Amino acid sequence: MTNETMNFDVLIVGAGPAGLSAAIRLAQLNEAQGTDLSICIIEKGASVGAHTLSGAVLEPRALDELLPDWQDRNAPINIPVTQDQFWFLDEKKAYRLPLPRPMKNHGNYIVRLGAVCAWLAEQAESLGVDIFPGFAGSEVLYDGDKVIGVATGDMGVNREGEKTDQYQAGIHLLAKQTLFSEGCRGSLTQTLFKRFNLREKVSPQTYGLGIKEVWEVDPAQHREGLVVHTIGWPLDKKTYGGSFIYHLDKHQVAIGFVTGLDYENPYLSPFEEMQRLKTHPYLKVLFQGGKRIAYGARALNEGGFQSIPQLAFPGGMIVGCAAGFLNVPKIKGTHTAMKSGMVAAEETFKALKTQTITVPYQKALKKTWVWPELKAVRNIRPAFRRGLWFGLCYAAIETYLFRGRIPWTFRHVADHTTLKKADNFKPIDYPKPDGVLTFDKLSSVFLSGTHHKEDQKVHLQLETTANTVVINHALYQSPETRYCPAGVYEVFMHEGHPKLQINAQNCIHCKTCDIKDPTQNIVWHVPEGGGGPQYSDL
Repeated sequence: MTNETMNFDVLIVGAGPAGLSAAIRLAQLNEAQGTDLSICIIEKGASVGAHTLSGAVLEPRALDELLPDWQDRNAPINIPVTQDQFWFLDEKKAYRLPLPRPMKNHGNYIVRLGAVCAWLAEQAESLGVDIFPGFAGSEVLYDGDKVIGVATGDMGVNREGEKTDQYQAGIHLLAKQTLFSEGCRGSLTQTLFKRFNLREKVSPQTYGLGIKEVWEVDPAQHREGLVVHTIGWPLDKKTYGGSFIYHLDKHQVAIGFVTGLDYENPYLSPFEEMQRLKTHPYLKVLFQGGKRIAYGARALNEGGFQSIPQLAFPGGMIVGCAAGFLNVPKIKGTHTAMKSGMVAAEETFKALKTQTITVPYQKALKKTWVWPELKAVRNIRPAFRRGLWFGLCYAAIETYLFRGRIPWTFRHVADHTTLKKADNFKPIDYPKPDGVLTFDKLSSVFLSGTHHKEDQKVHLQLETTANTVVINHALYQSPETRYCPAGVYEVFMHEGHPKLQINAQNCIHCKTCDIKDPTQNIVWHVPEGGGGPQYSDL
């Protein structure tokens, strides 16, 4: 069976904020100039927004530029931030801190980002953009050293790699320009980094793992529009991280916990830290009598300005979180991701008219507000590698005294290099879940709506099976069983020896294993399209 081929002028891989903004901007230019460009987006989720997970507080700056009348278009952006709070937690108490300037949210909105993406998709389709959910890009297609599109994965291939009765060959989607908008740690984007050496001379990307729940709470505890951030407990002073609590509408509250993946202790479990957070006296009262209704997890870029790779190559570009435009001190990246997509669209439109192969997208992006915004805060996240107190002091000095004009730039270290051997630590005794306030991983995965066809080829691949025992288990006591927030990895004894079991059907596509494995032995490949989580309430 041969591969079906579809041709477009522009192909966009991923229907997140950046990809959708790029499509809308292209379609706007198409309409204004009277041209007839064909624009296509493919999305691995079963629907647009199904795999989108963020806090999220939206700064509408880019949206104001893209769709100035968005408030008249019934956008699901209707919870303005009414108050900001910033707290330091120790094990028993909470201490109110002054709000750092980057975290001020006047004029911003609390949103469900998946719903915003679904709405953006409607705007794109109304302008003639083709959007194909359930299409997972599995391979970049080349003509020599030029990207010419992507292939979707074959359907109906079992765990042994054999074709089943439901086999369907993947589709080759070809384009004059391909924009990669896969989000954080995109699998195709990782291959582009290597193929074109796009990360040469830039700092390694570094990441955090964000774990999020949505609760229906007692109306007496609910304050629509309230934004709360915390630092400190339950993490130690050497480990970067903190929480967010966003009061949505309908008496719902989103609570999330982010753990920097440059942590050292192999016994640390970000999922268990998140569960433990909710037992703090300051937070526990919020959830009493409430009900958890949704769960999800996703890695996020924390590298910032010094980790931005080269963004353009023959036949394509990288936009949004696939490149890493999160403003860490601001705790926002949607506005910068959207702007990157818009700039890429504008430069793509010019390039197609002149038949330019490599688009000067990065040069154009440097002239926008994105570049100085990220440059000004570039040193704040890496400063926390020296501990919580040093990081807070440095952030205050750079933000208020120097205002981002310090001439030096701190570099990052890759997250997979930071784990120390288990012999240096004692196992962490996490409390057992009570099923009321705290929960286990499997009941949490159930709430994520995750589903994969069980007879498909396992999408989590090991480069070397032996590493799971001779390195991961022997030196680090199998950290993959703890850093995965979905119970994908289990170790059991088989004939007196530890053996790793991969429950790929549990995977919620957070990409943490691909990032944190100490030997980079676990490689995340895209599963069949339509599989994975269904983040309808997140």
